[in-house]
Amino acid sequence: MLANRRPAHDSYEATLGTTNLAASGGRGLRVFSLWALLGALACSGDPKPEETAGTGAGTSTGGKSGTAAAGGAGAAAGGAGAGRGAGTGAGTISQAGAGGSPSAGSAAGAGAGVGAAGNRAGTGGIAANGGRGGNAGSTAGASGANCTQPGATEHFSFFVTSLAGLQRLSSSQNGFGGDLRYGEVDGLTGADKICRELAEASSPGASCKTWRAFLSVTKDKDGKPVNAGDRIGNGPWYDRTGRLVAMNKSDLLQAWPKGADSIIMYDLPNELGVPNHNPDGKGQVDNHNTITGTSMGGTLTSTDWAFTCHDWTSKVGTDGTPRIGFSWRGGAALMNGSSWYSSSITEGGCADMINLTNQMDFNARGIGARGGYGGFYCLALTP
Repeated sequence: MLANRRPAHDSYEATLGTTNLAASGGRGLRVFSLWALLGALACSGDPKPEETAGTGAGTSTGGKSGTAAAGGAGAAAGGAGAGRGAGTGAGTISQAGAGGSPSAGSAAGAGAGVGAAGNRAGTGGIAANGGRGGNAGSTAGASGANCTQPGATEHFSFFVTSLAGLQRLSSSQNGFGGDLRYGEVDGLTGADKICRELAEASSPGASCKTWRAFLSVTKDKDGKPVNAGDRIGNGPWYDRTGRLVAMNKSDLLQAWPKGADSIIMYDLPNELGVPNHNPDGKGQVDNHNTITGTSMGGTLTSTDWAFTCHDWTSKVGTDGTPRIGFSWRGGAALMNGSSWYSSSITEGGCADMINLTNQMDFNARGIGARGGYGGFYCLALTP
């Protein structure tokens, strides 16, 4: 939320300077000095010259730049503004304010972009006339990324979340399980955030795009059902290395992406662009179960939220059996009706669990019990 704040200050009491002039009868005449009068007028209704400017704060959502609000009243030394994104960067030096004291009026305001990653600098506040703060703040992308040089991220718009990535963000060897809120109020928003952070970690600048998790829910934060296929844009989509996944939504929502690069068509890549069957180059693992809560065509599987682990907010094992797809073709993925995002199979439960062996555990109530780790797909609205 943007906010303007005026620094609190004591009521200004200006004492006018005087000069005593001799007059008849020994009485003194008190004359207001010009400098004192100007000082009173300059500060009337404004903060003291030595006070600093109020801060302006800008937030960003959806991967787009946020702009800080105007700073409040401040000193001749310059306003200070802070734009909050997810990146860091020092604000540029601004011009000194006019009308302040010589010792204070030469300092410059500064802005800053604050957050976890990125490098776009904030713009400094500008002080003017008697210590009144000017515009203050910064601009930053959704995660503070530099959005002006896409580089290798130019087409990057599709991946399946890697086990290593989920372990790192969740600070757990078992990943997130069925609870994907990740500090947000609902599972979809949290999953989108996970997508954005994994994309940025893989390719700096990628978080400037709007990333969406390919997940369906019975109720989003507004209480409405959501189909995974309705929240991902219209394509085209490419992996981290620029290989085509699908040109449009119709091609994407086939059993396996139509027209995809042959290397990844039946073994979809993670955020590093590595086909996920052998994610670390140490050999193939049975990790293809990928949560979606989605049926063929990209629609919500059921209004029963057991198929979405309570709309991706629970890692209680018995809270559901989430519907899955397969990130690579083999084993159960060869069954009729199975696809990269849907099948007749569900996972064992919602608890955080990893099983990378070829032995399905039909007794465990974990999200990876039958061959996986709770991975899911991430797609950008635009390449």
